[in-house]
Amino acid sequence: MTNWQQQAEEYLIQGDYSKAASLYEQAIEREPDVIAYYWHLGLLFLLQGQETEAQTTWLLVMAEAESDQLETWTEELFQVLQTEAERRQRLADYAVAWAIRQHMREICPTDLTNLLEIIALGIKLETFRGDDLTELGVIELLQTQPTPECNHQLLKEVLKQILEAQPLHPASLEFTEACLAYLPNPKVWFWPLLSACMKIGYTLKQPTIAASFLECYRSLDPEHIGMLRHLATFYQDAFNYDQGIETAKLCYSLSESLPDQISGINLVLRGIMNAGGYWQEVSAACQTLESLLVSLIKEQPATLSDVQTLRLLTPFFSLAHFQDEPSHFRPILNQIAELFQRNIRAYTKEKADWYGEFLNREQGAGSREQGGKTTRPLKVGYLCHCLRRHSVGWLARWLFEHHDRERFQIYSYFINYKLVNDNLQEWYINQVDHPRKLGIHILEAAEQIYQDQLDILVDLDSITLDITCAVMALKLAPVQVTWLGWDASGLPAIDYVIADPYVLPDSAQEYYSEKIWRLPQTYIAVDGFEVGVPSLRRNHLDIPNDATIYLSSQKGYKRNPDTTRLQMKIIKAVPNSYFLIKGQSDQDSIKRFFNQIAEEEGIECDRLRFLPEVPTEAVHRANLGIADVVLDTYPYNGATTTLETLWMGIPLVTRVGEQFVARNSYTMMVNAGITEGIAWTDDEYIEWGIRLGKDPALRQQISWKLRQSRQTAPLWNGKEFTREMEKAYLEMWRSRE
Repeated sequence: MTNWQQQAEEYLIQGDYSKAASLYEQAIEREPDVIAYYWHLGLLFLLQGQETEAQTTWLLVMAEAESDQLETWTEELFQVLQTEAERRQRLADYAVAWAIRQHMREICPTDLTNLLEIIALGIKLETFRGDDLTELGVIELLQTQPTPECNHQLLKEVLKQILEAQPLHPASLEFTEACLAYLPNPKVWFWPLLSACMKIGYTLKQPTIAASFLECYRSLDPEHIGMLRHLATFYQDAFNYDQGIETAKLCYSLSESLPDQISGINLVLRGIMNAGGYWQEVSAACQTLESLLVSLIKEQPATLSDVQTLRLLTPFFSLAHFQDEPSHFRPILNQIAELFQRNIRAYTKEKADWYGEFLNREQGAGSREQGGKTTRPLKVGYLCHCLRRHSVGWLARWLFEHHDRERFQIYSYFINYKLVNDNLQEWYINQVDHPRKLGIHILEAAEQIYQDQLDILVDLDSITLDITCAVMALKLAPVQVTWLGWDASGLPAIDYVIADPYVLPDSAQEYYSEKIWRLPQTYIAVDGFEVGVPSLRRNHLDIPNDATIYLSSQKGYKRNPDTTRLQMKIIKAVPNSYFLIKGQSDQDSIKRFFNQIAEEEGIECDRLRFLPEVPTEAVHRANLGIADVVLDTYPYNGATTTLETLWMGIPLVTRVGEQFVARNSYTMMVNAGITEGIAWTDDEYIEWGIRLGKDPALRQQISWKLRQSRQTAPLWNGKEFTREMEKAYLEMWRSRE
């Protein structure tokens, strides 16, 4: 490089493009046959915003090229531009780099590496559109045979960026499919692809699209258990029950280790129970699941992987729908929970030890009280993935609204924060003192909770979310509590489970590892519900005005044939009665399920009506008003549905059992001030159902009592309930070891 070229390079680096251009113009006057000078001069015009001059400079030279020179000269120009584009990228000057690469694209529109760089720069500049993949011709190039040369690492990186930036665009799926066919050894890309699919399916709530991405991978590795497990889940979440169940069964059949078999059979249960109507299969699968869990307890593995460990607790959710025997299954849960906690702490040992040392120092540093009173507000954190349009979200809001902010500082940890428009989720974000929007990584959540140095950590998920269980197992606060989301998880790291005098029997402490903390009246209270305009009318359903309407509104999970048979006996005994059935499930299988039991009980199937889902919860609540009597499920009662029914003043028949979820409606009815409809046996369930169906005066009396109770009953006093919860928190804090 000559002295003047070095000077021109310095001017370029300094951004003094006109001086650099002047040097090249002088050089061209001296040596007009040196073609490279024209490439640099055009680049300098381009950097000054003089695109026309740049293109003219290049084209005039190209026009004089001999046929054997054109390719060489084009490559030289391309290389000059690429060198400057790469320099700009290193300087994070992405806009200029993008502009240069667009000109490179005009020179060579099929250079795949350059096109990928343009996409990557567009993503950085936030100008990338999914349509760019088609318009740039990238997908078509990847599908070309023979395939063009490309930097494989760049392709992988761009794929990751596209799945992050535009995961829902149709072209992103086409691009992924083309990449998987193009890249050598695409199996190494399973985990990055799965990470993107989990965001699509769970965070963005688009399980159908997530399933489509995994289907691309399935063509390459059809028996990958991890892929099948998530694919089955996405199918089920998208209500594609047939494929969800079929894929889950394949996953189970390929599972070899005990933990994988437990996860596999639970996935089968998830599918057939959500679909509803597969009760014989449910019964057999639950027995298999229990047998596998008992075998795992005997084996006591100490080196399970993180994936295997995380899937150990959620299967108990299925068992609670199958049988009401807490004295039998909770000891099994407690032992599995201990095994879960031990393995979680083993594979997060460094962090777990660190958190444990911090907790010991914190507890040994002395009380945050003086004279029996706290010297500052207690820091209470709520850990949950359901603080949104979800049953937990609708019910927990009154506690958040009524918290005394002078005595309590409220933190909320939104596990798998949903990147969707959810007004209730936003309400929670605005309601708490310290909202923490988290993903699905255990240590991310744990580190945030550790940094916040809570006094009390409250779990609202229990075993319904594996991530929450893992975080709770790390014992990140001096006092840890389970409330609302389900029953207690059995984790040794959890100190208390919130209950009341009714929702658990007196003997329950015998089989709970957590201490049962009974609030004086109710473990839950709400100030009411928003009610919309009803969309159901009797004439729409071809039901006479003088008929008695029974309603059951529950998911397929809760449809137990024994309870359904009791419901049919009630319908049969009450002339001119109809049964409305509503709830998320596979409509074909749930219709077969109910119609078969109706026929076996001698009931015409035209007395059954299957209701579709409605767009909002407020409309759902308004539609409850069409019912004369609501029939609850057993051994898994309603919770939100029961509260909504009672708020609407509709009589309810419930069968009381032994486990927490079989006593929800019982405690809610008692705390709403009514006992009519509470059944302790199957016969009483039938008797109450018939009596309420035949006695309009009794129904009217119950409805009046329920409406009056809105002013006085504990169930409808969120503020008083919050005071009782706060008293409990303070007592728990003072009684800690």
